[in-house]
Amino acid sequence: MLSTIVVDQPLTDALPTEVGRTTVPGFEAFYLANERRLFRALFVMTGDRDETEDVMQTAFCKVWERWEHVAALDDPVGYLFRTAFNTHRSAVRRSMRAARRLVGRHDPTPPPEPSEVATARDDASRALDVLTRRQREAVVLTAMLGLGGVEAGQVMGIRPATVRALVSQARAVLTAAGDTPSGSSIK
Repeated sequence: MLSTIVVDQPLTDALPTEVGRTTVPGFEAFYLANERRLFRALFVMTGDRDETEDVMQTAFCKVWERWEHVAALDDPVGYLFRTAFNTHRSAVRRSMRAARRLVGRHDPTPPPEPSEVATARDDASRALDVLTRRQREAVVLTAMLGLGGVEAGQVMGIRPATVRALVSQARAVLTAAGDTPSGSSIK
């Protein structure tokens, strides 16, 4: 049976605030402060609204389950983004493994039309498609979310110098492809 969605119900009423009988103070504010930024970052990475929502929901659930630990961290937002990016990477790996198994057993099906897959992508996400996954993550974190090299490195689990190198490589690729004007915000 399908449940009814109440459109005019405030989002805060729908958020989980209790685990058993223990309340989880601060998580609601954390969710509200970070949901849009995380959605934008994941949408640029995935290009698919449904996949973005799934990954975002899973990441917030993982953070919520460990909220006491996460809230005590120096950078709970970084933990959230890293959890979301790792969740996305794991899903991509699982689908790649499943695809490899299917290719060996069945005739491959033709790929879907590009217009069906990515009609909602804006110019920025189209331009970012030419980048590697790590370059795209570095650009999203630094240029779109405004994180510094140190913060982006913590989220990605790499050194700040590697973040700078990835952003520099991404800029070179985008410039060569003609997708980045000289005054771009990608630094």
